[in-house]
Amino acid sequence: MEILEAMKARHSVRSYMNKPIPNEVVAQLQAEIDTCNEESGLHIQLVTGEPKAFDGMMAHYGKFSGVQNYIALIGKKSDDLEEKLGYYGERIALKAQMLGLNTCWAAMTFSKGMTKKNCEIRQGEKLVCVLSLGYGATQGVAHRSKPMESLCQTEVNMPDWFKAGMEAALLAPTATNQQKFMLTQQGNTVSLKSTGGFYSKVDMGIVKYHFEVGAGAECFHWA
Repeated sequence: MEILEAMKARHSVRSYMNKPIPNEVVAQLQAEIDTCNEESGLHIQLVTGEPKAFDGMMAHYGKFSGVQNYIALIGKKSDDLEEKLGYYGERIALKAQMLGLNTCWAAMTFSKGMTKKNCEIRQGEKLVCVLSLGYGATQGVAHRSKPMESLCQTEVNMPDWFKAGMEAALLAPTATNQQKFMLTQQGNTVSLKSTGGFYSKVDMGIVKYHFEVGAGAECFHWA
């Protein structure tokens, strides 16, 4: 499965089968996490065989069940931490999809206390959110998307690379599927802005990663 195929196939999954992740799959996912941490300076961590973080009232309220694995999105406190975790977290989520796994972004509906007990959080670092992980009871369903033209501003003739980037951005998961972002194109310069919403900085990182993959990073630069 190629990454654009993974973007189309990946949907939020909250219910998981009682099926362990094979060691070879764990190793491949851990390698991707290690690469992301090395590139970004983040401290993202994979936790397997740990059911308690998603066994509380908030997780049940969020309709999570059977979660025994997750990816903890942790990094040093900074103004761009949430966006950076969104960017690299989505990269890892898509790698998981390519390995046959399912994921769901969770910001409120898990136990931060239990997660912190199973992770290393260094001085000055912060746990922002997690990705549930495993073999889904289903493959999830596609979210409704706003019309492309309502989420971007372009020159009269939209470049093919920008359209491809927007098509990928429309597939990006955002908090409660609000898609509260705006992408603007002028020549080969692109700007991305939030139009509000919960966890908007994380969303911006996720959208940015999707757009880069779709458009091709060599075709443009960020404002």
